[in-house]
Amino acid sequence: MREAKDFAGVQPCKPRHFTVLAVESSADDTCAAVVTSSRGILSNIVIKQHDLHEGFGGIHPMVAIEGHQRNMVCNMILGISLFIDVLSDSVTSMQPTAVRRALEESRVPIRDIDGVAFTRGPGIGGCLSVGSNAAKTLAAALGKPLVGVHHMQAHALTPLLTSPTDERPEFPFLTLLISGGHTLLVLATSYSSFRILANTVDESVGRTYDKVARMLKMPWGTKGPAASLEEFCRKDLQGVNVPEIQPFVVPMHGKLAFSFSGLHSAVERYISKSEVFLTEDHRIALGQAFQDGAARQLCAKLVQCHSMLLRKGIEVRHVVASGGVASNSFLRARLREALDKHSPEQKISLVFPPPELCTDNAVMVGWAAMYRFIAGDHDDYSVELCSKWSIETLPDIRSINKPPTND
Repeated sequence: MREAKDFAGVQPCKPRHFTVLAVESSADDTCAAVVTSSRGILSNIVIKQHDLHEGFGGIHPMVAIEGHQRNMVCNMILGISLFIDVLSDSVTSMQPTAVRRALEESRVPIRDIDGVAFTRGPGIGGCLSVGSNAAKTLAAALGKPLVGVHHMQAHALTPLLTSPTDERPEFPFLTLLISGGHTLLVLATSYSSFRILANTVDESVGRTYDKVARMLKMPWGTKGPAASLEEFCRKDLQGVNVPEIQPFVVPMHGKLAFSFSGLHSAVERYISKSEVFLTEDHRIALGQAFQDGAARQLCAKLVQCHSMLLRKGIEVRHVVASGGVASNSFLRARLREALDKHSPEQKISLVFPPPELCTDNAVMVGWAAMYRFIAGDHDDYSVELCSKWSIETLPDIRSINKPPTND
């Protein structure tokens, strides 16, 4: 690893084990983590806001911003206090926030943090600003380098951190990014080079899950509406008078694009036209039909995309599925079945992060930033947010030709 450049008074990176403090606040989860270049996850703090948003039926931006402000160090006074505390390796002046908890859980003295990372975009602008301000304040107060990370890039690269050595995806790999904000099929050819092959023309699969969960009157619980719907659909049907629900149509047959608004509208029409009260068994059956429709679309587009790449002479042996919806065990199983049927003779590796690292977290942010930190490539403390940011526009990290590992 070459020595990092010295800029704006920042301490240059040293050719040794590198430790990153990362924060994430792109939506409604306040996250902080400490990650090392030797693939160590020293802490992973995620503070949920489900109880704040359930009454609104979805994420309320202002409520989310206020929640982030309570849960994260985000002002200069605390940043300066933290800087003063370096002398004693103490963080006692800080409130019980995500950042403090991440540092305490990691047992890494604040003086041994080598860089600070944050989610630069895409996401809800006001929410992003809380994490950005926290990261900039901490980095400036401590004289550490700063890196802003693309949220979906972080999701895509997570399996390079979490997978065993012999199962790590190899470039080029195909990435299915499925979350509350995105539904993308992306070809990853390097740590910073991504080409979008399919996008959604309307709403994301995660947003559709949330809408259908509300239609079926799912409580959010501790994991949110989509996870509650998945758990509800695991129940066995006990009744004998549940009407047969015809499979929902996969839209745009033959087109490499996603569309989920029609699926949620079909569920809505079914409920509105029902002439009888929907029993629990009937709601289970309807939820299962919805999940089947979502899975068939994701599987069909994934197989179509892989076939297209083969026709173009691009051999892809690994598929990464990441984002919050990728934690759904039903979808995981269906994707595996689809790839096995599509390529029975040459197995295509399907790689998922652990479920807890599929949903938003700061571990993935710290890991995605690691490539730039090790290359000595940092952002200025005045770097701006990108609430709308295409993954195709990331600058290349040409000096990186292997995963960061300095142990």
